[in-house]
Amino acid sequence: MRHLKLDTDAQGVALLTIDVADRPMNVLMPEVEAELAEAVARVRADAGIRGLIIVSGKANGFIAGADLKEFVEAYERKTTQAQGAERSRQFQRLFRSLETCGKPVAIAMNGLALGGGLELCLAGHYRVLSDNPKAVVGLPECGIGLLPGAGGTQRLPRLIGVENALPMMLSGRHVKPAEALKLGIVHELATPGEEVAVARRWIDSQPDPRQPWDKPGFRVEPASVFIAETRASTLRETHGNYPAPLAILGCVAEGVPLPIDDGLEVEARYFGQLLAGPVARNLIRTTFINRGLADKLARRPKGIDKAPAQKLAVLGAGTMGGGIAFAAAQAGIPVVLLDSSGDLAERAKAAISVRLAQDVAKGRLAQDKADALLARITPTADYALLADCDFAIEAVFEDAAIKAQVIARAEAALPATAVFASNTSALPIGGLARTSLRPGQFVGMHFFSPVERMVLVEIIAGQETRPETLARTFDLAGQLKKTPILVNDGPGFYSTRVVNAYINEGLDLLTEGVAPALIEDAARQAGMPVGPLALADEVGLDLGLKIARQVDTLEAGRSRAVATLDQMVRQGRRVGRKSGTGFYDYPEGGAKRLWPGLAALYPPAAEQPGVEEIKQRLLYAQALEAARCVEDGVVTHMPDGDLGSLLGWGFPSYTGGTLSLIDTLGIANFVEACERLAARHGVHFAPSAWLKEKAGRGENFYPPVV
Repeated sequence: MRHLKLDTDAQGVALLTIDVADRPMNVLMPEVEAELAEAVARVRADAGIRGLIIVSGKANGFIAGADLKEFVEAYERKTTQAQGAERSRQFQRLFRSLETCGKPVAIAMNGLALGGGLELCLAGHYRVLSDNPKAVVGLPECGIGLLPGAGGTQRLPRLIGVENALPMMLSGRHVKPAEALKLGIVHELATPGEEVAVARRWIDSQPDPRQPWDKPGFRVEPASVFIAETRASTLRETHGNYPAPLAILGCVAEGVPLPIDDGLEVEARYFGQLLAGPVARNLIRTTFINRGLADKLARRPKGIDKAPAQKLAVLGAGTMGGGIAFAAAQAGIPVVLLDSSGDLAERAKAAISVRLAQDVAKGRLAQDKADALLARITPTADYALLADCDFAIEAVFEDAAIKAQVIARAEAALPATAVFASNTSALPIGGLARTSLRPGQFVGMHFFSPVERMVLVEIIAGQETRPETLARTFDLAGQLKKTPILVNDGPGFYSTRVVNAYINEGLDLLTEGVAPALIEDAARQAGMPVGPLALADEVGLDLGLKIARQVDTLEAGRSRAVATLDQMVRQGRRVGRKSGTGFYDYPEGGAKRLWPGLAALYPPAAEQPGVEEIKQRLLYAQALEAARCVEDGVVTHMPDGDLGSLLGWGFPSYTGGTLSLIDTLGIANFVEACERLAARHGVHFAPSAWLKEKAGRGENFYPPVV
């Protein structure tokens, strides 16, 4: 066997070591399953074996779960529900054969056991877990659009009760050793390195080799009220967009009251439905596989040596600049935080100090670490302090003239080899680079607010940006623990263009007489974290107006938001959350609420559209603009478009992202829907000839699975 090794000692105790070849962690894949089935059959048939201990040959954990590549391709390969159910049954038969082999089976878990890894453990009769904080257990399948399909939905509730098991499966949370023991997921904790010895003591006690659910009289306490309440809250939270939570609830409600084998069949049917559907594909591909590649800097130019930033200059100590400085100091990078006056820079550092003090008070951060972090930030108004900074990020007001002044003064002080990045949200990098003495070392680096919480950074390549500059920018993104996407230059780049499409559509609905509450509620039902009016407030209506006017100038009047935003800003300077008034009112100490004055400015029409129509308009407006970004060459790598939409402004993850949404619908169907929307709501929905031709050729944005 290539991935497993079975040894039996003189006392008849077999040790099965799982050490998957050519993988950094153990994962369950068809070859491993086949070898495991062979090993179980040998244990069952060998009268000289009186017990089995299963261990990991990897120092970093037990089993991380199944190999997701198989599952992400299932939808593309047109896997049917019946085929998906049979895949679940293959896992189930394997683990069922283990727990009914007639020999006591102990699992010695030296580290994490997640997904199918924990399901294998649950099929053992005794579970020993390393008493190590990193040795977590969990069933995270719900987060990737699936359910624990190897018996997890049936064994875990039978083991620890429905009211403990359901929240764990629905959240996918990782459980640490002490809690795992308290819940009864594991039987015993062991000092790291002693897991096998503890498991061996249990084997030597001559235990009953049967699971609780295989003994006469076993039953699970009914929890029908809890399940009903959980179903109702799940529907409120997900609006029915995510099928996996409801499938898990169905497995527990229908399967757990039945004998174990009947319950497993219920699980298999539900698993087949999920595997055959698009949501699991979308979630796995974008949030797991493609994000993992982005976090590993897969888009970094190849063949260029790594060059992490040694000292960072942040120009502008406002909200964004302060956030970038904070993130850099957290990463251990010394920062010069510069503003037009020393007082402004000092004030930004003081705000960081307040946040750190709160973390210390809540026990999230040690005082010495807070002090060290704060010491890395040097506030100043003196450009001479930039002389030893090898990377600079400009984060001043969104005004090309102001940015040009800062670029000139900073470049005069920076080393000739320094990279200069602009944290602009809409101004073309090429235009800003024309004011630079070193355009090859000029790049866009668009962060999202609040910087300390938002993981995305949009790297924008100007026409003259050199590959070495991009490589160093990716290196800095990695240092900051951000997920980078790479796009080409253009007005609004990618994220701002598509966010504007979302806000613009919301403003169009408002001016058409659609009730503001209906607009916002429909957006949330579609899966957006906030409605377009609330998002406009978060951006700032004055900044949104400035961006809209820039887009108007650069793209011959394509922005439809200027008049509406201008009208709002003129209403007593209602500029959004920062002023306490915008489309919403933000009372001190109270929850935000839609401004009642909107009804006078935009009277609601007597007849209101349906929620589904509004949802379609809001989502399709964004997806169509994303397609235009591909057509324009702004987005050249489809995962960047999808990741940017999910991580940047919260496009619904069940879609996989803006471009995956189109692929899921089929480009031809999407084009047809957009033509209908254009006929009813305006030419901004009209698909281009390029997109129509793509639809006519039967193409998708992502290449087919071969």
